[in-house]
Amino acid sequence: MSMSSRVADRIAAAPISWGVCEVPGWGYQLTPDTVLREMRELGLAATEFGPDGFLPDAPEDKAETLAAYGLKAVGQFVPVVLHDAATDPVPTVEAAMAGLVAAGASTVIIAAATGADGYDDRPVLDDEGWTTLLTNLDRIEAAAAAHGLTATLHPHVGTMVETGEETDRVLRGSTIGLCLDTGHLLIGGGDPVEVARTHPERIAHVHLKDVRLDLARRVQAGDLGYTEGVAEGMYVPLGAGDVDVAAIVGSLERHGYAGWYVLEQDTILAADPATVPGAADPADDVRASVAHLLSLDPAVAGRAV
Repeated sequence: MSMSSRVADRIAAAPISWGVCEVPGWGYQLTPDTVLREMRELGLAATEFGPDGFLPDAPEDKAETLAAYGLKAVGQFVPVVLHDAATDPVPTVEAAMAGLVAAGASTVIIAAATGADGYDDRPVLDDEGWTTLLTNLDRIEAAAAAHGLTATLHPHVGTMVETGEETDRVLRGSTIGLCLDTGHLLIGGGDPVEVARTHPERIAHVHLKDVRLDLARRVQAGDLGYTEGVAEGMYVPLGAGDVDVAAIVGSLERHGYAGWYVLEQDTILAADPATVPGAADPADDVRASVAHLLSLDPAVAGRAV
């Protein structure tokens, strides 16, 4: 898909910003109609699919549902076990890619799942596990390319690739592109600004988050679970936290990045905001993030974008 050079034309959404998540017990789950309608009302032209079950299962139905709301498809977050030699992740990814191709999407976003629910605990990999993981990433990259898709690995808190060091190991040991998630990489102890500066050629997809570093440090230290951190407001609208979003976007644009900037503020809802007087509306945070990113658009690259 040909992409505009303007940042403003490459801002997409993700259902997790409305609290829609695959983790059991995550919180109140808004209906697809509410989420997709609000995305379009905010002026967003595209979205990731969200977790299994959020959109219809059939690939053609996914595409038709998004089209009905005037939205394009960006990609899908697919957590799969990559480190277990007895588990083949490719069939699961192939099933997801069928939906992506049917909807005209471009990207499959892989996370190295632990095999357990949630993101609060993870095992430690030995060298054999790492070899299996990296081999599977290259297999997935090849399968995606055969479908005309781009495969990316998403370093993610509570997965087998979480930290800056683990991200570097993936960059060294495989050829798969990176989904730069500015929040998860920071919480995992990495430096998203440095990754954007030193490895821009490997970044094929971007999840933009801003983070309260005080809560992120507590999650890093093990004093606060990841889910608890999200519930306490660890993720905030772009420009309201401690991530240097301008530096990251600037580095990528100067290097010619032409992909999507997916706005993601992981959110946990206690109830339907429409039924609770005075409750925070997740769409407000997305609106603030859009405004911040648009404020960067003319100058982020030192050239017209």
